[in-house]
Amino acid sequence: MTTLTIDHVSRWFGNVVAVNDITMTVGPGVTGLLGPNGAGKSTLIHMMGGFLAPSTGSVTLDGQPVWRNEQIYKRIGVVPEREAMYDFLTGREFVLANAELHSLGAKAAQRALATVEMEYAQDRKISTYSKGMRQRVKMASALVHDPSLLLLDEPFNGMDPRQRMQLMELLRRMGAEGRTVLFSSHILEEVEQLASHIEVIVAGRHAASGDFRKIRRLMTDRPHRYLVRSSDDRALAAALIADPSTSGIEVDLAEGALRIQAVDFGRFTALLPKVAREHDIRLLTVSPSDESLESVFSYLVAA
Repeated sequence: MTTLTIDHVSRWFGNVVAVNDITMTVGPGVTGLLGPNGAGKSTLIHMMGGFLAPSTGSVTLDGQPVWRNEQIYKRIGVVPEREAMYDFLTGREFVLANAELHSLGAKAAQRALATVEMEYAQDRKISTYSKGMRQRVKMASALVHDPSLLLLDEPFNGMDPRQRMQLMELLRRMGAEGRTVLFSSHILEEVEQLASHIEVIVAGRHAASGDFRKIRRLMTDRPHRYLVRSSDDRALAAALIADPSTSGIEVDLAEGALRIQAVDFGRFTALLPKVAREHDIRLLTVSPSDESLESVFSYLVAA
């Protein structure tokens, strides 16, 4: 049973706070680290893997500090998002080099390459690999010493659907075996398919924690904002404001539209066309104005 504990961890670079007072525990199974690009996921993973010191707080693996503890690397495998690889090596040479750093040999390297189904390309130079193939050979390198903790930073980037399914199945199997697996992603659907537990971070802060049903519910139940143009904005606003599904309506003269905040998503989407029909109002534009990942996640921080 391998447990990673992040205790009030912060990390700043000059005046920029990348991670802000995060506390969480990552245990056996598959955990998804979810957040928009720039949220601080990579910085947090670097601290979890012992490659970056926290400015404050601590990261421990089964009670042992991760930072400046070289013995911990026998138990940790890391797949970084960045491509820093030796393109002049073949895939087999690259994985073997990491095996030798762990005092292992060719058998361990071959086993890791087989695990990620890269044997067919093991003697090609990495410079000829696609993005998805590079991801898989990095995965083989991280698995070569059979770690109990695996940290993956956006591991599905660049993979085709078949490669993605193969990696998901591998990670599910590792989680079922009792290993502790954490992977980061900015795509909720990707995390839903794989993770039994989700940790959400936004702008360096811990925003939410739970299974995907809880996280999905938090996102769905948040206030939704719409930009609506119609043949009679004022009459439409008067008809909608009386309903409890809306919490605020603003007439935007510059846009020639209404800005509506809906607190009951399902009720509002059924109400809007009904009210327009009853008052003989034509709906010209109905568009969500806050559907970016950043706005959705930011709501979780403020909630």
